[in-house]
Amino acid sequence: MQLQTTTVEIKTVKPYYTPEEYLELEEKADYKNEYRDGEIIPMTGGTTNHNKIALNFASRLNLALEDKDYDVYIGDIKLWIPKYRQFTYPDIMVVQGQPIYYGSNTTTIMNPLLIVEVLSKSTRDYDQGDKFLHYRSIAEFKEYILIDQTKYHLIQYAKTVEGQWVLTEYESEDSVLTLQSIDFKVAFSQLYKRVNFAESVE
Repeated sequence: MQLQTTTVEIKTVKPYYTPEEYLELEEKADYKNEYRDGEIIPMTGGTTNHNKIALNFASRLNLALEDKDYDVYIGDIKLWIPKYRQFTYPDIMVVQGQPIYYGSNTTTIMNPLLIVEVLSKSTRDYDQGDKFLHYRSIAEFKEYILIDQTKYHLIQYAKTVEGQWVLTEYESEDSVLTLQSIDFKVAFSQLYKRVNFAESVE
């Protein structure tokens, strides 16, 4: 008598979370997580170069805008993107005027004018692809800055009055970034101050 064996394929079903469940879990979490239409995605840790670049940019921008009607947010403030049902943590955001909050707390905003991301190897493609697509669904969003932490390289996307996005690349140590949405300039010597490319392990 020959026995027949049957292979049963077991599919793993990812749990689905509502935005409210995510926010409740995120308040108690030991590390940051993003939310993508029902799925919770753990964020990777940042490098020292990543941190230095973000702080260099944010500190100079905040100083330049201190007497103007803008707020600069870094790191811990979430962004809610309604069209794509996503919560994310941009490295730097700038809001003109009053922030529009998601819900009743002040931990999540919805109306950034400018977003800055310091690129990491694990998120580089996503930051330049789907994430940028999602950001573009925000009506107030006018400028996107992507900064390489492994070399002198920066990509700037600026939205024109016609609604087109214009790309500008900076690749020289002597470069000076000029924002289009805000009256602000920063030299690469300031942006990359104290950054050691030899330590760029992502």
